Amino acid sequence: MLNLEDEYLGKVIAGIDEAGRGPLAGPVVCACVIMPLEKDKLIEGINDSKKLSEKKREELYEKIIDRAIAYSIVEIDRRTIDKINILNATKLGMKKALENLSVKPDIVLTDAVKIETNLPQENIIKGDEKSYNIASASILAKVYRDRLMKKLALKYPLYNFDKHKGYGTKDHIERLKKYGKTQEHRESFIKKFIQ
Repeated sequence: MLNLEDEYLGKVIAGIDEAGRGPLAGPVVCACVIMPLEKDKLIEGINDSKKLSEKKREELYEKIIDRAIAYSIVEIDRRTIDKINILNATKLGMKKALENLSVKPDIVLTDAVKIETNLPQENIIKGDEKSYNIASASILAKVYRDRLMKKLALKYPLYNFDKHKGYGTKDHIERLKKYGKTQEHRESFIKKFIQ
């Protein structure tokens, strides 16, 4: 996971990733993180968040926050997603997450998405599988968003947000058709399911 980082030895590297581009409900969450790369400070088990169990992600989330040189997490709400589309909302969230860092990096590594910044950046396909910093950001974004969706499940108990996290599962679509939309549903994503 450090092969990419090794190319920038001696530089301060920020990794950026998002969670929640595909769901029918809830925000997209973007995280930016600068991790220490000294061997004695590396966290074992860091990987693309989709390849980890929820329990493992939760454990790593706390370790990443504890060990990060700097990190930032940003939510872009569903109204903004509906207004500017999900790709632009993701880019906006990533840009804000980078700008909110307390330490300015020398280079930014993103998971495929090119963002607006004057800093040098590398946009890596499947970056969350190839970069330690991007994988760390993917864990922060995923855990933060999952926790948020669990809170929304308490507000909207009919929708099972804690189970599917807003994604378009069979259960979610059935509930959407039965009970209608909530304030958290993305209008632009649910048109084909409800009139």
